[in-house]
Amino acid sequence: MIVIQNTIVSDDVRDQFFVCNLERCKGACCVEGDLGAPLEEAELKILEQEYDKIKPFLTHAGRHAIEEQGLYVEDWEGDYSTTTIDNRECAYALYDERGILKCGIEQAYLAGATTFKKPISCHLYPIRISKYDEFEALNYDRWEICNPACAFGAQLGVPVYKFLKEPLIRKYGEAWYQELTQEIENPTPETTT
Repeated sequence: MIVIQNTIVSDDVRDQFFVCNLERCKGACCVEGDLGAPLEEAELKILEQEYDKIKPFLTHAGRHAIEEQGLYVEDWEGDYSTTTIDNRECAYALYDERGILKCGIEQAYLAGATTFKKPISCHLYPIRISKYDEFEALNYDRWEICNPACAFGAQLGVPVYKFLKEPLIRKYGEAWYQELTQEIENPTPETTT
């Protein structure tokens, strides 16, 4: 593991390869799983403030699910996630002309309608964050639907931490990312095990 400030980063983030291959997976992470995308508490307020700007970019079914269930749902553990359509795809997702699921929030962002790019859990995937009292653990999440992304990343030689440079900087800042890169590329004995 790699210790950077108040985070513990799994060696897999350094050692595994990953580049999303939407042509192969079709955005399956937006539809598979038990719940919608995990949301941080600060993102709940952002969704409340920005929803009217995001709404035009969503499907009719997505808007309907949000009207019925709310902008987000709380699970049995008190965690929040995006609303889903019939317990399947994220209510904020939409299919493009090639049948690939894309994020409606991100489409609104790309169109300049909102400054909220997408939930950080989506942006950081395949990293999942576990929060503890004094630190956060960043772990690489293995999921068979991402096998094409693993193969593509290996083919291109892109490790997880490089593929996720932008969202890691968004979450932890430039200095944190530079420290992570330094420790991965030139490790010191006291920060790696």
